[in-house]
Amino acid sequence: MSDCGTRALSVIGFIGSVFSPWYAWSGRRDPENHVCLNVATYGPGGRFAMTDRGRAALRQDPRRIDIGPSSMTWERGALVIDVDEIGGPPLFGRIRGRIRVTPDAITGVELPLTQDGAHVWRPFAPSARVACTLEAPGWQWRGHGYFDANFGTRALEADFDRWTWGRFPAMGGATCFYDSRRRDGSTLAAGFHFDAGGRAHAIALPPQHRIRRSLWGVRRETRGDAGSTPRQVMGMLDAPFYTRSMVQTVLDGERTIGVHEALDLRRFRSGLLKPMLACRVPRRAGWTFGL
Repeated sequence: MSDCGTRALSVIGFIGSVFSPWYAWSGRRDPENHVCLNVATYGPGGRFAMTDRGRAALRQDPRRIDIGPSSMTWERGALVIDVDEIGGPPLFGRIRGRIRVTPDAITGVELPLTQDGAHVWRPFAPSARVACTLEAPGWQWRGHGYFDANFGTRALEADFDRWTWGRFPAMGGATCFYDSRRRDGSTLAAGFHFDAGGRAHAIALPPQHRIRRSLWGVRRETRGDAGSTPRQVMGMLDAPFYTRSMVQTVLDGERTIGVHEALDLRRFRSGLLKPMLACRVPRRAGWTFGL
């Protein structure tokens, strides 16, 4: 999110593009044949790009991953993301430029999301500085952000019905919440505070509060002090099964604005949804890297 609060972006690299209908239709047998750099910018002139690419578009080593024309490189203590993607409907146009994410610290934390460890959340850098330099008017800004990852050996919709997640700058670091309902009826409720040095502390969970449903009617909650009223301050991504937004809440008396996500995997399991997603997520199987 930009320091001025008017712009934001999200970049997600996939090997095995979990929200791609093409990967689902393939039976999810070959994740390296379904790779993607999902780039979304929010604010004036915002765009969304999510192209499902084949294995020819993947090239990786311990410090760098190339996905077609875009790349992510670990360079002198920062994650450098070079973006060259084509925005999808309804706002077509190129998204091109560089994003640098400089962590305040790197953590060693992993949170299993299921009892058998089939799904794991890895918050590499819960607090970071972001420098955005995209080739579009107004898209040169600095702000704060984070760098995390999820790993899994089964489809998300095979194990979960829904979840919400939030990351909020707080107390000189960041506080994160994970709440989910699994398909077997069990639940996950976890909260961590990460200080400026990257040290993680499990925290007593503040109460959950409802937030107004998204435009597609996705149910949303987040956590905050008793008596507080969390609210959306900027809509970001709104899909039939998924929503991302900037949300304001209060934690230990501190008012904070962070990123909140809600995911309804019961909807995602619907066969009717996949053809809709195919219009938003094109498939490009071929690619040739230049010399």
